[in-house]
Order: sequence, then C-alpha cells, then structure tokens
Amino acid sequence: MFGGRYAQVTAVRRKTGEIEFFEVKKQGQPGLKWLSKIPLVRGIVALVLASASGAKHLQFASDMFERDHDEEAESADESVQENQSSSKWGMILGVAMVGILSLLIGKMVFTALPAFLASILFDRFVHSMFLQSLIEGAIKTILLLAYLCGISFTPLIKRVFQYHGAEHKVITAFERGEELTVTNVQKHSTLHYRCGSSFIILSIIVGVILYSFFTYHSVWDRILIRLALIPLVIGLSYELLRMTNAVKDIPILAWLGYPGLWLQKLTTKEPTDDQVEVAIAAFNRMRELDAQAEARLANGVQRTTPAFN
Repeated sequence: MFGGRYAQVTAVRRKTGEIEFFEVKKQGQPGLKWLSKIPLVRGIVALVLASASGAKHLQFASDMFERDHDEEAESADESVQENQSSSKWGMILGVAMVGILSLLIGKMVFTALPAFLASILFDRFVHSMFLQSLIEGAIKTILLLAYLCGISFTPLIKRVFQYHGAEHKVITAFERGEELTVTNVQKHSTLHYRCGSSFIILSIIVGVILYSFFTYHSVWDRILIRLALIPLVIGLSYELLRMTNAVKDIPILAWLGYPGLWLQKLTTKEPTDDQVEVAIAAFNRMRELDAQAEARLANGVQRTTPAFN
C-alpha cells in the first residue's frame, strides 16, 4: 500500500496473475485538517487515520484472497453480487472502526501489562522513579520483540512483512531517482527511516522518560497514570519521529533513527521479485492518480476533497 498526496493505492496479485488495485481518494475534512497542524495532537490524528485506512486496505487484500479460493464466488448470481456491492462501503466503514479499536486495545494492553509486571516484580527492590520506568520500558521492549518474533513465523504475516520490505525498497529506489524496475528495486535495503515501525520503538523511549516524572502509590495508580498518558506519549513520539526524519542526513544526528531501523529487521523481510513487481505497480498507480489530481487543479477545477499529510 502506498499513500500519496491525493490518493492511497493497494495492489494485489490475483490467482490468475493479474494485478488488481484498490484506490481510495483522501477525504479532507476541515476539522481534521486543522487538528493535523497542531503539534502533539497531529500525532494522534495521524495514527487513528492510518489505522482506519490500513484496515480498509487489508480487508481488500483479504477479500481478493478469499475470492480466488472460493469457488462459490464464481457462480454467485447477479442479485447476490449487487447486494454485496451495495453493502461494500458499509462493510469498509465497519472494518475501519475495528482497525481503530484494535489499535486502542493493543496500545492499552502493551501499556498496562508492562506496568503491572514491573510493579509486582521489581518495585520492592528499585526505588528510583527513572529506574522503575527504565525497567518498565525494558519489559515492554521484550514483550514487543517476543510478539513480533512469534507472529513472523506464520506464513501470512511473513508475506505481509515481505510486502512491507518491498514497499521500502520501491520508495528508496524512487528517492534516488532510479527507474523502477524489479532489478533496480531489489538492490536496496528493506529498511527505511520514514516507517511506522520506528514510531513503536520511539514511543517506548518517550514513555521511559515521561513516566519518570509521575509518582504513584499502588500498581493500579501506576497503570491508570500510564493509560492516561497514552495520548501524550503518542503525540511526543510522533514529533520525535518527524525530527529524526528531518535530521537523518546529518551524520552526528542520524543515530536517532537507528532504534527504529533495528526494529524493522523484524517487521520487514526480503521480498520476492513477484512481490516487488506488485509494489512497483501500486506505487506507479498512486503517482498516476496524484498526477491526475494535480492536473485537475492546474486546470482550475475546484477541489472537493482537499488532501493533507
């Protein structure tokens, strides 16, 4: 999946070998556009929108997979197909909401569980607030790495991580001005500074520092404080991510982005040539849609769905 200024595009390869696209125009809303410019707040907005969008695109990929493996879909009568088409956008909205809820629940679990374990295992021995936060961050990191390692062995997630790596390779080749061919793209690394995986590790680092400023009197106080601070942790982590992206070409400061790159060694895998071909197709289609939108604007056509990043 690739997101441009005006459109997001996901490409999947059907069982027949054909590449099919799922295209979504970015829907600009004045309220969200205003919020997306406010430091700290824009991180929360970006995360929620990314979660909702990602859920829709994953649902499309899942639907294509099921369609290729469901013989009944080939023999469905027209009335059933029309009913399915009419309910498509209702289903997509539902999937987006599930994606947002999954994000929130996952964030709460990975925040509350390390706080609970750190309290019952180490608080009796450690009295420094910073050290307590550091231990909590270490537990969170261990749980995260164990989770990512565990799911990476499943065939489906491995393919997702391979496509993730293909996306990074395509973007790197494009940024270096190279022609987007499979051979050129495959030469590049699966790691990239502007990756959401970097946000995850940055949120742990920010949490360690932020939590050390807040005292608590019981394990439940500790958990409630952590949960209440989730929006602030998200906001600060997003701003830090923007900063690391801005200084990535400065040798002395480039190391700020290294923790995120190290985590990507788990969240990306080397893609096959076929997977790179699909990633190139999605990226080119996204650029084509963006160019069409720019042309309409240049011709004086009023934009009804303003885009924002």
